[in-house]
Amino acid sequence: MSILKRGLKGAPVKRLQEKLGIGADGDFGPGTQKAVKEFQKANGLAVDGIAGPDTFTAMGLHELVLLRVGSRGDAVKKMQQELGIDADGQFGSGTKKAVMEFQKANGLVADGMAGPATLSKMKSFAATHDASIVKKAGIQPDEEHFGGEPLPEIKGSEAVKGDAAAAPEKSLWGKVTGWFS
Repeated sequence: MSILKRGLKGAPVKRLQEKLGIGADGDFGPGTQKAVKEFQKANGLAVDGIAGPDTFTAMGLHELVLLRVGSRGDAVKKMQQELGIDADGQFGSGTKKAVMEFQKANGLVADGMAGPATLSKMKSFAATHDASIVKKAGIQPDEEHFGGEPLPEIKGSEAVKGDAAAAPEKSLWGKVTGWFS
């Protein structure tokens, strides 16, 4: 899943911290976890201290939304409804197949992951229709210094070509460390 939780470090964490109005050092520690929980509670979200697609959406951090196998929640359910498949809110193999078909039909590389480029083509994700959202999913000049690791469960270059939010060498998600901590 493309989530941010305690122990992770990198550019996406820095953006989350900036949005929360706390010290933005790019290190998801106890202070960030506390701030995420407070935000979640104040906004009627599940309070777990983990920032995922639903928390990113509520915060207006649409460039951080990356739905893929293992993702779950309201954003996944909304996407499934638009794709016309069983909307259980859990991104499994059937959802991946439907996303790939949608991507092919919309001229995107069919990698089965729905990041800003894919979501921008969906009516129910109107907030991502602004081209600047897809551009924001890339690494900004002040984020180059962050190290990175490949997203877990994504193997080979084929899986990361299409969606701007998924490509490790250009993506914000490619600037995260600590996945396996």
